[in-house]
Amino acid sequence: MPTIYVYVLDTLADWEIGYVTAELNSGRFFKKDAPQLSLKTVSYSKKSVQTMGGLTIVPDCLIDDIIVNEANVLLLPGANTWNESKHGAIIKKAGEFLSCGATVCAICGATAALASFGLLDQRPHTSNGVGFLEMVSPCYKGQCFYTDKPSIAASNLITAGSTGALLWTKQIIEHLDVFQSDTLESWYEYFSTGEPKHFFALMESLQSKNAN
Repeated sequence: MPTIYVYVLDTLADWEIGYVTAELNSGRFFKKDAPQLSLKTVSYSKKSVQTMGGLTIVPDCLIDDIIVNEANVLLLPGANTWNESKHGAIIKKAGEFLSCGATVCAICGATAALASFGLLDQRPHTSNGVGFLEMVSPCYKGQCFYTDKPSIAASNLITAGSTGALLWTKQIIEHLDVFQSDTLESWYEYFSTGEPKHFFALMESLQSKNAN
């Protein structure tokens, strides 16, 4: 069973991982033959962390408990505390994931943490802007690999800026191949536009799944 590790740290940006954790944990729109997923929160200690929204999260496991293999995924949310040295261990682990072909998904401040360790220097990526990465990660050298889009998926690295959470989620779900393609498109169109026709298309795609 693939495991989705969600790194949690103080000031975690709740909204940035809300879509992806809800869909991967609930499986409510999964296709019939989708693999079961295990979602685990992970941190540098078992101490509880407090999100930017004031929610308290007690980590399920520690960084040393992470199993690095191609089936597993590491999610790195944004936060205002990524510059604290204690988070270096999870970025080192992210490097191990990328090296073995496992997937790393980083958004907003987490992309700056990757940049500070040189993990974006040779990989296509996005963030809150090249200037943002240069400002918060002075050693960043990946400018020629930067793409000015809300979110991009490039091989086993999926990155997003602070406004790209919905597209980031879509790309993660697509990478994991747990939705039917029509379900995913309708899901994305509904949550990005709010138009009822996309909600009904989403429901119809689920009916066709159940009929198969």
